[in-house]
Amino acid sequence: MIIKTEQSEIQNYLADASNTNGFCDAVYFPENTNEIKQILKKANGEKLDVTVCGNRTGLTGAAVPKGGIVISTEKLNTIIEINIEEKYAVVEPGVMLSDFISIIKDDNLFYPPDPTELNCFIGGTVATNASGANTFKFGATRNFVIGLEVILANGETLNLERGKAFARENQLEIKSGERSIYKFDIPDIVKTEVKNASGFYLKRNMDAIDLFIGSEGTLGIFTKIKLKLLEMPEGFLSAIIFFNTEDDALGFITKAREDSKFSANGEKGFVDALALEYFDFYSLKFLKIDYPNIPGDAQAAVWFEQELTSENEVHVTELWIRIIEDHNGNLNNSWMAANEKERNELEKFRHSISAKVNDYISSRSLRKLGTDVAVPGNKFINFYKQIKSEVEKNNLDYVAYGHFGNSHVHLNMLPKDSNEFVKAEKLYYRICSEAIKSGGTFSAEHGVGKNKTAFLLEMYGKENVERMKEIKRILDPNLILSRGNIFNF
Repeated sequence: MIIKTEQSEIQNYLADASNTNGFCDAVYFPENTNEIKQILKKANGEKLDVTVCGNRTGLTGAAVPKGGIVISTEKLNTIIEINIEEKYAVVEPGVMLSDFISIIKDDNLFYPPDPTELNCFIGGTVATNASGANTFKFGATRNFVIGLEVILANGETLNLERGKAFARENQLEIKSGERSIYKFDIPDIVKTEVKNASGFYLKRNMDAIDLFIGSEGTLGIFTKIKLKLLEMPEGFLSAIIFFNTEDDALGFITKAREDSKFSANGEKGFVDALALEYFDFYSLKFLKIDYPNIPGDAQAAVWFEQELTSENEVHVTELWIRIIEDHNGNLNNSWMAANEKERNELEKFRHSISAKVNDYISSRSLRKLGTDVAVPGNKFINFYKQIKSEVEKNNLDYVAYGHFGNSHVHLNMLPKDSNEFVKAEKLYYRICSEAIKSGGTFSAEHGVGKNKTAFLLEMYGKENVERMKEIKRILDPNLILSRGNIFNF
């Protein structure tokens, strides 16, 4: 096992994609489960803080240490098994998502969770319950995790398999491989229907595995992950449609979302979107230097995808064209993928905006201020217009894009200097609070990390947050794991 202590060698492990920075004494690079156990037993005995880090693509500071040591999972990067017949895979946490998707594709298998940053490690996506464009149809990472091997702070092992251990009403009991028994009171606090990745998943009669998915490294370290896979769709309809007014683009998304709900309820052969992604005028302007063929009069764009079969391809495409025409989409200048290469190019366009924002913020040595809020669908358009207006009133540059099919917006403010950053930060906090008051969430997919802990009390209340903390104390009584993530201890 490699251990690095020279500060000049570990600087890359002291920041994430949000440009949040930290410090630590050493970075450990374990190559197997036993080495992780050894590190944790020693750290637990010494009450030494341990931060788990993957590929540091997160946007909340969760992988950024504030002292102690870092455990990097990058050498735990083996795909242990791909079962084609039963459609599952077993991987170590340091497997890169993009590599995994590419490999299973050769076996005609499909893994839907697709965070914007595909260079993330699978362990990180499970730790944050990450999601992406395909969440519109398939839900977040949680829906595809069917097994976990977890090493606790004391070095003990939990083996969790979906469907095997449940809470009995509000009581959950878990037994480790070393025969220790952990008992929890489970408050029923999953209270929002919107896409949500804030705090522990706690629900009456819940599956035990769900407690650990989205726990952001605070309850244990994943060493093996079993994922459910699907058969690769026969084909895809993939398109980026440009609109001359924002209202037309938003109306298009609303109609496509409603039609897709009928398909989800069993009406097949109709509009059934995998993804409904939005780009505002400023996002298009931001991207135009790399994509000069973006129409000059476009005020907004929508990227959508749907699975196709040879039987329904013509019919489904005609239905989409009708919705596009009904909402004045610019069919002549829009982009529709005719093959897999062109589809990949459209996906690259979709991913580019986030990377360019990160580069902009990093070049100014500022922390990223991008919302991750979601609100109920019937409130979303008004909410979106309201927060955009607030940013404009404050004379701040911004881009707005995101998973509008899930009523989830990434409004990224682009302060030019530290003075504008202070103004933008105050507005960011207001937007997150308004999302909570609207029955939504301050973190739909990125987690809480260290940068958003202030909102947890506002969303769940003091009593529920204290009950989350108690679960943390039962599994990690010395509070060594990922201190500062989710909670302020």
